[in-house]
Amino acid sequence: MKYKIIAAEGRAKRAHMETVHGVIETPVFMNVGTVAAIKGAVSTDDLKEIGTQVQLSNTYHLHVRPGDQKRSGDQLIREMGGLHRFMHWDRPILTDSGGFQVFSLAGLRKIKEEGVTFHCHIDGRKIFMGPEESMRIQSNLASTIAMAFDECPPSLAERDYIRRSVDRTTRWLRRCKEEMDRLNSLPDTLNREQLLFGINQGGILEDIRIEHAETIREMDLDGYAIGGLAVGEPAEEMYRILDATVPHLPKDKPVYLMGVGTPANILEGVERGVDFFDCVYPSRNGRHGHVYTNHGKMNLFNRKYETDPAPIEEGCGCPACRSYSRAYIRHLLKAGEMLGMRLCVLHNLYFYNKMMSEIRDAIEAGNFAAYKKKKLDSMEEKE
Repeated sequence: MKYKIIAAEGRAKRAHMETVHGVIETPVFMNVGTVAAIKGAVSTDDLKEIGTQVQLSNTYHLHVRPGDQKRSGDQLIREMGGLHRFMHWDRPILTDSGGFQVFSLAGLRKIKEEGVTFHCHIDGRKIFMGPEESMRIQSNLASTIAMAFDECPPSLAERDYIRRSVDRTTRWLRRCKEEMDRLNSLPDTLNREQLLFGINQGGILEDIRIEHAETIREMDLDGYAIGGLAVGEPAEEMYRILDATVPHLPKDKPVYLMGVGTPANILEGVERGVDFFDCVYPSRNGRHGHVYTNHGKMNLFNRKYETDPAPIEEGCGCPACRSYSRAYIRHLLKAGEMLGMRLCVLHNLYFYNKMMSEIRDAIEAGNFAAYKKKKLDSMEEKE
């Protein structure tokens, strides 16, 4: 991997990252395809058309399916040549480690130093996952970037619990690194250039966040993520933790804010030095008829759009706005037609990808602060 900062404005940075599966221009929003597909009937060809650089898929979900009792989903995908071939995508893929899903979706889990035993949320079968298992699954998937297996404690958990959890995450990270180094040395590994990002945890406790950042930066990882935020705490608390934590991560490595977020969250994160973002908001909101514009978010189910001949947003170059009216898309949504959801998802993902392109241009031009202010001022809620 080669990561080079080509422009900066304050802490905001514009970087160029070379990977085995192509270049990533940051700041970047990763479109979320949890089970190797974007919800809303969006194909990989669609994603290229709307400017997607990176897709994100999930280790836990792809481990439990496809597959059966004889082989796991990731083993099947390995047999198919890896995730890139399986989903027909030749650009970078980041796979989340599955840690968040283990601690949020799975019931009856039991945490030990070795890892976590839990019951699958789909069929109830017992599964064990630890650092080594997560790395092996992600190696089978052959993603571009693998995330370390961590524990994601509730942001408002007791201090003693967060301290113990963070210490365990650090020990797990060392095991992840050792296992990835081993896997990448094997001749039959599908992607021997797989990258590893470690995850900073610590809830909303600044001192623990900073201490953990200083500990994991010594491991010389390929990148560093900040996890455990945007999980219910006020946005101001998230920004406070970013202000405190990001300066203690390596300046010459990419920073990833996991699970974030709204356009406003992204603009604030960029200002604080974040490179990578991901969130289900654009696709989830799109499937419910909520679409983003430069003048706020619109609910296309509203009656006022019933005979509106305008596109979702004038001047937008997405497939929906190029050809269809608000009235027609509203009709599709009301009728329960998949095309309505698909067009809204495409519009939202295009909006996010276009915004990231504008952010990169603004940082290079030295006017990101002005761009941020104008964008936030214009994006008042518009139902």
